[in-house]
Amino acid sequence: MNLHNQDEKPPRKREKESFFDTKFIRFLGGKNMIFITILLLLIGSTIFVFDKISFVFHPLAVLFEVVVLPGVLGVILYYLLRPILRILMKWRIPKGWGILLIFIGAIGALTLLIVLVFPFLRDQFTELVQEFPNYVSSVINNTVQWINNSRFDDFFARFNIDYMQIAQDLSNDLITTVKDTLSTFAQSIASGLTSFVSALTGFVLSLVIVPFILFYLLWEGEKLPKFVLRIFPPRAREEVHAIMSDMDKQISSYIQGQILVSICIGIMITIGFLIIGMPYALLLGFLAMITSVVPYLGPVIAITPAVILAIVSSPFMLIKLAVVWTIVQLVEGKFISPQIMGKSLSIHPITIIFVLLTAGSLFGVPGVILGIPGYALLKVLVTHIFKAFKRRYNRFEDMDHYKYD
Repeated sequence: MNLHNQDEKPPRKREKESFFDTKFIRFLGGKNMIFITILLLLIGSTIFVFDKISFVFHPLAVLFEVVVLPGVLGVILYYLLRPILRILMKWRIPKGWGILLIFIGAIGALTLLIVLVFPFLRDQFTELVQEFPNYVSSVINNTVQWINNSRFDDFFARFNIDYMQIAQDLSNDLITTVKDTLSTFAQSIASGLTSFVSALTGFVLSLVIVPFILFYLLWEGEKLPKFVLRIFPPRAREEVHAIMSDMDKQISSYIQGQILVSICIGIMITIGFLIIGMPYALLLGFLAMITSVVPYLGPVIAITPAVILAIVSSPFMLIKLAVVWTIVQLVEGKFISPQIMGKSLSIHPITIIFVLLTAGSLFGVPGVILGIPGYALLKVLVTHIFKAFKRRYNRFEDMDHYKYD
């Protein structure tokens, strides 16, 4: 018996090459690329089907339009008033009494604002709207006079450009446009009185619902994350809790910080304009406070009417306006925003501008206001999903680096 032949192993059979191991599939990127392509095709097919049956979701769209205004206002007020409620509870005031005190204080502040400030702002706004075309016409005429006394007069004459006629046509077109707009607005209100009353009624009802939403958010808001966590399986609750915690920090920091920064800007602008004797100082300060809610683009909108008024008043007023605006922006950028908001959002300014432009084009004014916090929440969600993906597929990833509090 040949023992040597018994120790020899039989030759291994060549394993059959799978479809994903072929050269063509490897050239295309392997099986992961195939799966990603199939996933994208499924997503595109789903979007196509939902687009064809979009009428089915019309009731949901109507419900969203009805709920979004009071819901957003309620959430904003909740994040503004939640720190006050927590302070009252630390003083051992029961939650119910604390919410009642907050409501009484808010109603008192709103009443004082309506009685004392609103009539003055309304009168200034009405006067500014009526006189604004004249201010713009005065700016155009002053520009024409400056060109007449400068070397640009010979330059325009050389090319046969009648800039005086152009300026006159521009001024007349501006006044006509403003009058036509006001006339069309009045006619649309008169002709569509029913729809106007309906829209106004819906808006008032939305505002009436806000206190109820705010009350339940203040009363049950702390329990909402626990309720949401029960929906997910136990092994995913730690990750979901971390996501919700980061989202809460982001939205809370943004709303509280942006409102406080806007109030500080409005107060500083009003005081500075009163010092230099700017017309409509209180109205312009209030406008700066409202528009400062929108980063970067808001101050540009607020400064435009102030620049026109300063040019009409005197060149020296324009210089004083520039000084006040520069001081306010320096104080806000170097002291107020770093102390109040810090770097909680960690969003690059260029990204903020693109988000504002895109959200404004898609959703209008609500998109401009809600674009930045929406992007911050989406960024948190995508970041956590990417970290979870890396922990699952990268065996060399340091797990201790991603431990959650």
